[in-house]
Amino acid sequence: MNNLTKTFVLLLVLISTFSCKQDSDTTHEEILSKNTVAENYNISILLDLSDRISLQKNPNPTMEYYQRDLGYIKWVSEAFTQHLKSKRIRQIKDKMQLFFNPEPQDPEINSISQKLKITIDKNNASKELLNSINSNYALQTSKIYNSAIKDNNFIGSDIWSFFDSKVKDQCIENGDRNILVILTDGYMYYESTKMKEGNRTSFITPELIKKNSLNTKDWEEKVQNGDFGFIKANDDLLNLEVLVLGINPSRANPYEEKVIKAYWTKWFTEMKVKRFEIKNADLPSNMEKIIKNFILEKQ
Repeated sequence: MNNLTKTFVLLLVLISTFSCKQDSDTTHEEILSKNTVAENYNISILLDLSDRISLQKNPNPTMEYYQRDLGYIKWVSEAFTQHLKSKRIRQIKDKMQLFFNPEPQDPEINSISQKLKITIDKNNASKELLNSINSNYALQTSKIYNSAIKDNNFIGSDIWSFFDSKVKDQCIENGDRNILVILTDGYMYYESTKMKEGNRTSFITPELIKKNSLNTKDWEEKVQNGDFGFIKANDDLLNLEVLVLGINPSRANPYEEKVIKAYWTKWFTEMKVKRFEIKNADLPSNMEKIIKNFILEKQ
């Protein structure tokens, strides 16, 4: 083979190699493009407006519990807007909404809650709208709590019934990342849905925990052997993530917090909730990272 032929062959090899590399790079870019499709968020907030927020029954000199709720809502709202701003306008198709169960009798509160049901897509997304979400949520939720506290007519919170009949219809959208944030002290009680099946109930109160002798060091053994817990309210929540904030156990029982969390953990597990965390009523400044990590963490 003469030098001219060798040079020609080498040139062909280089051209072939470069062409293959381009094909390889193009394929890699296509794969990356397919795997980086922006998630659509569907965030729901369920407020427990029971007497847990009463300034007379449950005062807290460090920070009132309703003020903690408002701090948590602020971080949820900020996480939502941070998510929106990470997407291109044409990719945006996200929702954030707020619920009560039962609905408060005050029509003003229900009217305000309608303003907090936000749907944003490429047709209405704007810099002005995105920048207004946080301030709007802070203003409107503050009105809700102030009105509930002023009214001083706390009728309880029917969280069990919400999971039984509403959570699938109102909090889950196919193809979206569905996140439900529940603000509650961990106790559940509503007279109209008070049920008992063996040692399973639709409620949990300090009185029930004491009555069932779950206020001693062997509480865990009793819960397991006696099958204590909530009655299952659903059985297919595989497309739902739940973040519970504000657990505030009675100080009269050192095991109360563990019992409450065991009830909720067992309940969510049996209902096949995709992912959940249960957090205490800490100061909002200590909860920012926890809340934003839960919401913004890629799944």
